[in-house]
Amino acid sequence: MRQPAGTNSWKAWFNKDISLKGISKGKKLKINQQVKVIQLFKQLLKAGFTLTEIVAFLERSHLLKESSLSLMKASLMRGDRLDQMFASVGFSDNIVTQIALADKHGNLLGSLTKIETYMLRMTKVRKKLMEVATYPILLLGFLILIMLGLKNYLLPQLLEGDGKDNWAVQLVQIFPQLFFVSLCGLLVLSLILYLWVKHQPALVFYRRMAKIPFIGQTVRLYTTAYYAREWGNLLGQGIDLLDLVSLMQEQKSKLFRELGADLEEALMLGQSFPDRIATHPFFTKELSLIIAYGEANARLGYELEVYAEEVWQAFFNRLNKATTFVQPLIFIIVAVVIVMIYAAMLLPMYQNMEGMMS
Repeated sequence: MRQPAGTNSWKAWFNKDISLKGISKGKKLKINQQVKVIQLFKQLLKAGFTLTEIVAFLERSHLLKESSLSLMKASLMRGDRLDQMFASVGFSDNIVTQIALADKHGNLLGSLTKIETYMLRMTKVRKKLMEVATYPILLLGFLILIMLGLKNYLLPQLLEGDGKDNWAVQLVQIFPQLFFVSLCGLLVLSLILYLWVKHQPALVFYRRMAKIPFIGQTVRLYTTAYYAREWGNLLGQGIDLLDLVSLMQEQKSKLFRELGADLEEALMLGQSFPDRIATHPFFTKELSLIIAYGEANARLGYELEVYAEEVWQAFFNRLNKATTFVQPLIFIIVAVVIVMIYAAMLLPMYQNMEGMMS
């Protein structure tokens, strides 16, 4: 006898393992903790530990938080692979995909080393960005408090005289409301943009991102370095192109899956791999040329890995340069606010002095 669909869905829900439901939300590993996990797993795997032994060692040594260890043990009990375990503790889809591919090409230790290097570089960039932005943001917050004080104490006095018709006084009067409305508008716009991006096909989104000035070049460097490295690892282990694109469609990364399907369709239609790569604007022009040349001399895997390292270096150099522009930009905004404050205070005084002299 066939059961109703609703009954089946309720049974499926009750059969779920909810013992760690509370842990899995809001207790994911932070970036610095993720780097620590990568380093520990790399060292222990190099020493010959199995996945079960690694988790047992981490539990005994208390090197990780209990919540993270609980997620790892639950993943181990389910028989998950290493990439699935890392996904359960909050690693990004890109990192999880790299680990899953490492299981396929067999160079797991090498991949963990490269992931560690990438994450350490990203941590340095984030730290530098925070250092650059912290002082100007604190200064901007202090100036906002000054503006609120001016509105409550100085502004009533200026409005009693002729200052009420002064543009600077009017600007100080509405500045707090203008700031908070702008902030709320920015948050709403960011939420709308996030939801829009989430429902966009990854290929469409990255094509559009690649056309944006400055951001587009950064996107091209990242995607080129990322895919060149992973393709180089896989092709270097003897995996052919058809198996490669099929493998891409099984990964967690949305762009990886969609790009794999796109490349498979192109290969089936007789289009060459480098020619299809050249049609995607989120890759550098040199990537398709390197693939074409590497196919001709049968050293494609090695050449892609070498090229990937060069592009990674260019990507991080570009990020480091970008952080140097953040602080001057914020200081310019702060300087404009300071000029507004002085104009609000001094212009009415000058007008009153001119009135008294006349």
